[in-house]
Amino acid sequence: MVAREFPLHGDLNLIVTGYLEPNRPRISQQLALRLGLEMIDVEREIEDRLGDTVDHMRQLYGERRLKAIETQIMDEIVLHRRALIRVSGNTLLNSGHLAELQRNGVIVCLVASLDSILRRIHLTLGARYHDPVERSRAIGELQREWRIREVENVVEFDATNITEAILIERILSFWRDLALRRG
Repeated sequence: MVAREFPLHGDLNLIVTGYLEPNRPRISQQLALRLGLEMIDVEREIEDRLGDTVDHMRQLYGERRLKAIETQIMDEIVLHRRALIRVSGNTLLNSGHLAELQRNGVIVCLVASLDSILRRIHLTLGARYHDPVERSRAIGELQREWRIREVENVVEFDATNITEAILIERILSFWRDLALRRG
């Protein structure tokens, strides 16, 4: 059954976070399409506004400029309804918008076992994985990202031993059940 057949929650947002790179953008896009929700990717919005990648702009202008743009985007995002919002856990925690986003949506955190994440980091970094500084930076990012898991009412979906398709179906099922409970 396609999710649009159910009476979805009017104006509720689905907020997707977690550490499953590089698959998280694709998973979010598929969820948004299947649920008929507008897709908003905070990192992509930042890059569009800056005209370059986040990492490159951080090197050129520093963290302050990047945070100013991020804050502008988050100020706009809290106004959206019926959207799938893809945002890092670090941004959720540090933007000052967490409480408002939780009032208007459900936060879903995609997680995996540490071994699985380390394998993904190794594949993503390639030869750079053997550089202790690069590996430490990636693990630090994971730690900052997973702090969102300590927040109350964050729903976790473990993707360790399942396919992307199964993960998507589980999230769709959760969303449908939520819609039915809300009436």
